[in-house]
Amino acid sequence: MTYFFFRAFLQICAWLPLPLLHGLGTLWGFLLSVVPNRARQTTRINLDLCFPELDPAARSRLCRESLQQTACTALEMGKAWLLPMAKTLKYVKATEGDSEFSAALAAGEPVIVLAPHLGNWEVFGFYVSKNIPSTWLYQPPRQPAIDQLLLQTRSRSGIHLAPTNRQGVSMLLKALQRCELVGVLPDQVPTEDGGVYAPFFGKPALTMSLISRLIKGRQVKVYCGCAERLTGGRGFRIHIRRVNDELYSDDLETSVAALNASVEALVRELPAQYQWEYKRFRRMPDGKKIYK
Repeated sequence: MTYFFFRAFLQICAWLPLPLLHGLGTLWGFLLSVVPNRARQTTRINLDLCFPELDPAARSRLCRESLQQTACTALEMGKAWLLPMAKTLKYVKATEGDSEFSAALAAGEPVIVLAPHLGNWEVFGFYVSKNIPSTWLYQPPRQPAIDQLLLQTRSRSGIHLAPTNRQGVSMLLKALQRCELVGVLPDQVPTEDGGVYAPFFGKPALTMSLISRLIKGRQVKVYCGCAERLTGGRGFRIHIRRVNDELYSDDLETSVAALNASVEALVRELPAQYQWEYKRFRRMPDGKKIYK
């Protein structure tokens, strides 16, 4: 029954015009910002931690805008998952900084692209993977029906999905050996044995060490990017950046810190479009509980 309603929700969102969806998302996010709920609570905590330089009124505005942007992301999933790929990608209206990335792919070099939870990461993943072999790491949902839906929808552009386990890591390595594109969402909290603590907005955050291990001893180029949501329901602008050079360091802690620095630099350009509702600091080195 849950799957039925979820599928119907996606289909309705796929039919509705993007400006209308963004209007509904703005209203939904505003309600989330005034009614007590877990998303608002987590967002406030994260913004207090990451933007102490802002006054309370500015952080409150950013909280509201973040919840509105997250609501828009949820309402966009129908268009990202259910529309024919050509129609989904028609919403991409501009690109920025993708020339070097495209050249590396055209040269047949192994490339990793980092897609943090910023803007619409589904649209970004589809855009950078179009017409090329690619393998993306993903966290399988608990419900098998939704997992199957994800596998079907994300494979429309030829994307292969690698689960977050040893088999998935093996798939990523083989893709790099074939000089293909590998995609990773780098800001998910890993298990304790799958990451190290590194600064993120000045706070220690358990961060995946997978990227650093994948590129060690290999000639792999790494980029970071997102699909920025344009105002007025006009679509998206793709941003692609080179990562901090220290990501290629042989020292694991230096490399992982550079990973977070690369993500943070992109987030600071579009702070309202980052998913601050995610409990990024739920594991702390001193065991302290940040979230209730």
